[in-house]
Amino acid sequence: FQGYRVQHHLTLGPTKGGTRFAASVEMGEVAALAVWMSWKCALAGLPYGGAKGGVTVDPYALSRRELESLSRRYMQEMIPFVGPHTDVMAPDMGTNEQVMAWFMDTYSMYQGKTVTEIVTGKPVACGGTEGRRDATGRGVAHLVDRALARVGRTPTGATAIVQGFGNVGSVAAQALAERGVRVIGVSDHTSCYFDPKGLDVVQLVRHTLARGTLAGFSNELAADPAELLTQACDILVPAAMERVIDASVAARLRCRVLAEGANGPTTPDADEVLARRPEIFVIPDILCNAGGVVVSYFEWVQDLQQFFWDEPEVMSRLYHVLDRAFAAVMDRVARDKVSHRTAAMAIGVDKVRSAKRVRGLFP
Repeated sequence: FQGYRVQHHLTLGPTKGGTRFAASVEMGEVAALAVWMSWKCALAGLPYGGAKGGVTVDPYALSRRELESLSRRYMQEMIPFVGPHTDVMAPDMGTNEQVMAWFMDTYSMYQGKTVTEIVTGKPVACGGTEGRRDATGRGVAHLVDRALARVGRTPTGATAIVQGFGNVGSVAAQALAERGVRVIGVSDHTSCYFDPKGLDVVQLVRHTLARGTLAGFSNELAADPAELLTQACDILVPAAMERVIDASVAARLRCRVLAEGANGPTTPDADEVLARRPEIFVIPDILCNAGGVVVSYFEWVQDLQQFFWDEPEVMSRLYHVLDRAFAAVMDRVARDKVSHRTAAMAIGVDKVRSAKRVRGLFP
């Protein structure tokens, strides 16, 4: 198997980023995602540079024993390059809490002591934090609240479509429903369902937990996934793969708020189209899905201090960080008359540039 780890910069602190196990993993993708993480962390005000890692493998084709062996060998190879103050790993596509526990255990065995702060996204039983699993999805829903307020709407009675029903999409759908939003469409890689009267999100989540996917939920509500993104709704949450909204799709969107739960769901050509459609309020990915890395930072801090917070405190701190970043983006948009994405990226780049300038060059 071919494995990778890319560290973008160490200007603000250790690098931080997920490790994905997927057949599509290659060097260019990993490097681009590492740079993306740099701007995301800086925008959120976290003391991290960006990193990303991965192995080119289909994890679902492996037995549990094979997956454990692969995970431990990957961490073994990374030990010279990572550390709690050098590069801190986290889950990503194809990895989960269990893989993080194997990473942490392998690193700890080589250090001769338990080092929980080497990775985040661990089970709570071995140094993980309350709220980490739901952080990205709940962060998406919280920022949708803020966006709706900006366009003069409230969550109650609003409609939402969520593409992708994994950890981010399913939690975002639940959190939106709890706020009074009517979720009218959902999809994953197996199935798509649409009902203008509203879907039962609780039953969808139960079905997914029991079956692993949305497949078989309801024949009567089955819909064409190719048309889901362009259905009329107030809130559209692409929370699946990259590049699902191209210029053609962007021209046909009928949403009021576009909340990018996935990394890079919108192509550059689509971004140009959206720039000509001010009626669509875009929450760019490096802001919208930052909840995961923010709570990963909280986990790292708690592990270093060996002092742990309960979930309400974690969520309160998360929402404070997201509100601060959202306000900064809105201020930059108003000041520079640029798109939300450009404003978010500019803030991230400026923070890294300022730190580099102050630190200077050695020797």
